[in-house]
Amino acid sequence: MALTPTQQFGATSTTEDVLSGVSLTGKRVLVTGVSAGLGVETARALAAHGATVVGTARNIAKAERATAQVRAAAQNGGGTFELLALDLADLSSVRAAADHLNTQASPFDLIIANAGVMATPMGHTKDGFETQFGTNHLGHFVLINRIAGLLHAGARVVNVSSAGHRFADVDLSDPNFEHTPYDPWVAYGRSKTANILFAVAFDARHKARGVRATAIHPGGIMTELTRHLPDGALEAMVKQVNAQAAEAGKPPFVFKTIPQGAATSIWAGVVAPADAVGGHYCEDCHVAPVVPDATPGELNDGGVRAYAVNPAHAKALWKKSEEMVGETFV
Repeated sequence: MALTPTQQFGATSTTEDVLSGVSLTGKRVLVTGVSAGLGVETARALAAHGATVVGTARNIAKAERATAQVRAAAQNGGGTFELLALDLADLSSVRAAADHLNTQASPFDLIIANAGVMATPMGHTKDGFETQFGTNHLGHFVLINRIAGLLHAGARVVNVSSAGHRFADVDLSDPNFEHTPYDPWVAYGRSKTANILFAVAFDARHKARGVRATAIHPGGIMTELTRHLPDGALEAMVKQVNAQAAEAGKPPFVFKTIPQGAATSIWAGVVAPADAVGGHYCEDCHVAPVVPDATPGELNDGGVRAYAVNPAHAKALWKKSEEMVGETFV
């Protein structure tokens, strides 16, 4: 499923664009967070092209309603779709889901770690972790590592991160904001940086056996992810970004559609060459350049901060994450 020299995708490419002519028959994929937005579209596109898709959600009743289109696409496209209960903010739920998948013993060709929360009020997961770091990073950290044995040679992991990683590096000395004043955007930035660093570390540990991992930024999309923002907050942020862009002579920020937002996950998971994306951060269906940490710029400037792809930093986060969840992973 490698790119041909004539195929070029970008910010406006959709899931159907990147999967044009691609058959996923015989491929098995796990997608977390399929009760809304990007997760639903990701599952739909994969199933429509013949994949066997397992979708996870915290609220199964909500996910059942949201994924009617996925089941229809699967029926029409030769794929299949099933739901699995998973609450990433509860490690007992994460471990139960992993145990279920391991008992099934059916291998996966791709895991897309899509689920997440954004800019939540200060809070904690069931296990006492700061909500965003615990849900967005630690839940996926445990899930993916526990089912890593189901990933065979040629399989991939795609962590859905964000340009929001530019808000903050991880703070391994205070991941739960016990000594740091809580800021919802800083917490979000930490968790999205962690998503990238986890991909870097997982790729380094598993590429020798042919399993690769990458992280992606889907772009700015209007989804339920914004549900925790105060009224008008998103509009104010976009206005500020566009004012700064205009001052710098740059084009304004443009929201993507959901099919455009889900395209990079699928491109990185099944279309792009594995060696091109493994251990990297992708946006707009290409590998993003590394931007020095001190480089000024807005979230729509593109690129990944150097701290988010630093291998030594990734190893340190892995060790800290193991300590926090009380498990050691190969």
